[in-house]
Amino acid sequence: VPGAGAALRPCSSRVAQDGIPQPVIDRIIRVDHAGEYGANRIYAGQMAVLGRSSVGPVIQQMWNQEKNHLKKFNELMVAYRVRPTVLLPFWNVAGFVLGAGSALLGKKGAMACTVAVEESISEHYNNQIRTLIEEDPEKYKELLQVIKQFRDEEQEHHDIGLEHNAEATPAYSVLKTAIQLGCKAAIFLSERI
Repeated sequence: VPGAGAALRPCSSRVAQDGIPQPVIDRIIRVDHAGEYGANRIYAGQMAVLGRSSVGPVIQQMWNQEKNHLKKFNELMVAYRVRPTVLLPFWNVAGFVLGAGSALLGKKGAMACTVAVEESISEHYNNQIRTLIEEDPEKYKELLQVIKQFRDEEQEHHDIGLEHNAEATPAYSVLKTAIQLGCKAAIFLSERI
């Protein structure tokens, strides 16, 4: 378990534990919480449509991991006193609609959505890892462990999507590009508001 044994101390100023500037932590935790929240809603939408199909158990397995990711970011938000993005109500609806909408295209459509989203999230986590390592890997050790673990699990979801014929979805490249543009916009907005 990342951070096991390391006590998270709530902070009362704009400098988080161990001297980490609070704006950096705010931005990272806020956007990652929003992303994991959105991913949960996407999988909820997919399960609403495909939960009883042959791909239902695969989607459920990925969703269970996303639930753990969201739980951890909920804990980090409290520990670091980070407010969530004000866009959560929008991500609630948008995530579910994206998940259900892609699932209405069939199993391949749901997997195409998974590939697009998880590729975007893996890239986003990689950017955060690079930023934190350049800043000070020891100072950000716990957060780096969490982000690396979740990045690896998101990459597994991406690969599962490919294994389940995501690329065979009609207009796959158009769908993937559109979803990834939406992800980039969601990341940009969630970091800031």
